[in-house]
Amino acid sequence: MNISRVDLNLLVYLDVLLRECNVTRAAEELGISQPAMSNSLRRLRDLFNDPILVRTSDGMTPTDRALELQPMVRTVLAAAEQAILPKTEFDPANSSRIFRITASDYTESTLLPRLLEELLKQAPDIRLDIMTPSDISFHDVERGKVDLVINRFDSLPQSFHQVHLWDDSFSCMVSANNKVKDNWNLDSYLAGKHVWVSKTGMGVGVGMTPDDVQRLGWVDEALSKQGAKRHISVFTRHYTSALLMAEQDNLIVTMPSMAAQSLKQDSNVVILPPPFEIPRMRLKMVWSPLLQHDPGHRWLRQLIKSVSEKMQS
Repeated sequence: MNISRVDLNLLVYLDVLLRECNVTRAAEELGISQPAMSNSLRRLRDLFNDPILVRTSDGMTPTDRALELQPMVRTVLAAAEQAILPKTEFDPANSSRIFRITASDYTESTLLPRLLEELLKQAPDIRLDIMTPSDISFHDVERGKVDLVINRFDSLPQSFHQVHLWDDSFSCMVSANNKVKDNWNLDSYLAGKHVWVSKTGMGVGVGMTPDDVQRLGWVDEALSKQGAKRHISVFTRHYTSALLMAEQDNLIVTMPSMAAQSLKQDSNVVILPPPFEIPRMRLKMVWSPLLQHDPGHRWLRQLIKSVSEKMQS
């Protein structure tokens, strides 16, 4: 095949079709008619000798070939976009840019305060718009509507860029008046009442149940492997709320250690090591390939990486 005979606009159409998995929505995003989008899909099928999208009970579903093409097409388009962007340097000291960051409550209580300190020194007019994981979807990230997502992830789209920031252990927090601290072992841990704290995944959250061990996460999966189960009295998605609950005389809070350390000066709370092994939590920073080469975005990523490294030193 001679590439000069291929309409490269078809790659733009393919990229949008695979993100939307819907001809009508793809047409709306590109500002063309639905018949024109349908015709583009027909031409893509001819070009790749593959159906690209097939109708299933779940709607239009990409074929294996389409899923194989998606990251390659995204890389090609990102490179093309970078080639036509004007080459400018980013001046953080004089920038008033707004960066939109999706961050878990854990990230807000650990990384972001340190990041703000550095921003005040290096870029006092830059503003942050902090969003929660339930505010957005991976689709929003891929389209560049959000600059960065800083969270833990079970899985990520192949096209996303990512950087590992740190791994964190777990700690237990109890009230200084809680007698469980005087006989701290697995049996006394299991006999207590617990606060579950986390925010699983992206998108709108759903209710939790004590029996859904896989969705409950690291702590409960680790207990399950030992044939044990804790009694969860409270489910919360906010680490700051869990920190306050740790002051209650009858509750045990198990959370990542860096968040727990924010209360280490509180005389009402005692921090204890878990009486069983829990796998470490991994914090990552991810972003869309559309933003990979943006000078300001690159500066912010480097700053966040630098701040995270200082926090671990």
